[in-house]
Amino acid sequence: MRTLLVTGPGGAGTTTTAVAAAVRAATAGRRTLLLSRSGPPVDGLDAVPGLFLGPVDVQAAAERVWDLHAGVLAGALPYLDLPPASSVVPLPGAGELALLAALGRADADVVVVDAGPLEAATALLALPATLRWWLDVALPPRVRALGAIRTAAVRSGAAGTGPVDAVLASLPALEALAGVPLGDPAASTVVLTATARPAAVPALRSAATVLGLLGQRAAAVVTRVLPGDGTGEWWTDRLAEQDAVLPALGEIAQVRQVPELAGAPSGIGALPALDLPEPVTVPAPVPEQQDGGWRLTLPLPFAERDQVTLTRWGDDLVVTAAGVRRSVRLDALLRRCAVTGGRLADRGTPGARLEVTFAPDPRLWPADLLPAEESAS
Repeated sequence: MRTLLVTGPGGAGTTTTAVAAAVRAATAGRRTLLLSRSGPPVDGLDAVPGLFLGPVDVQAAAERVWDLHAGVLAGALPYLDLPPASSVVPLPGAGELALLAALGRADADVVVVDAGPLEAATALLALPATLRWWLDVALPPRVRALGAIRTAAVRSGAAGTGPVDAVLASLPALEALAGVPLGDPAASTVVLTATARPAAVPALRSAATVLGLLGQRAAAVVTRVLPGDGTGEWWTDRLAEQDAVLPALGEIAQVRQVPELAGAPSGIGALPALDLPEPVTVPAPVPEQQDGGWRLTLPLPFAERDQVTLTRWGDDLVVTAAGVRRSVRLDALLRRCAVTGGRLADRGTPGARLEVTFAPDPRLWPADLLPAEESAS
């Protein structure tokens, strides 16, 4: 299954672009699912062969989750007065969780996600890894193994239920959400939308930085452009502005131009022709050996120095860029090393990258390997 995630600044035509991509994929013979928190902008989508609509109702999703787990919680905490599902108020972030859950249940050749504004889309992309991080911190694997033993004891009647069982009962669902491969560029492709106006450039550059942090890269920027046959001073100025912005958008990803419409598409025939972009190749960060140690490089396109912070926590390298944080699990080699430095190279450019250097930690390095490593370097 291939996932296409469409996002952009408000008013950039994200929903229209997602619908156009879904229609194109369906008419090409692929079983296509369109996931969206908003209603489709055109009528007649239900008549497109091979296209299935998946409206994501956040309130309904919260009620379903409550129905599934409230009984366990009530049994563990009998003195707690729990509201019925019809009175549950969704928590912040419930929209991204509902979309992620819908992705986890999807069964199609192509899933097109109308991910909404940039902030919501980047939160969705980061969600599986974030859930995995919290699971590992709050319930590390050894604790989950003990939990499985306790669950078996409860089911056999050898132990009674308690508050911990309410947590353990939710683990399979959380594990499934954390396993949705949104962070894998081979399975998930990101498309940005934009108007050809100067204000779009900094917003998309910031989005490119966050995508790089999350291990992704935009495959295309779909840009609405005016035709060149207009007349008058306003039209001339607007075309000049548009022509000046397009190269800057091209630094972010390949630009795909679609015509600017006077209003919402009147029907399927008015949707822009939009082929699915090919998946982009984003190599996973791999340690490179250098004098006296190793270097790990993390792409952060367009990042500036004041946007990036770096720290080490246990076996993780914690990077914050453009207001978003990611915890990168170090491999077995780098876990035995100490961080010796970090620098942001080519900052503010498409090739901006965070270079982190490591040196062997004598306290963790096998005694017979460290001298050999030093003599080899």
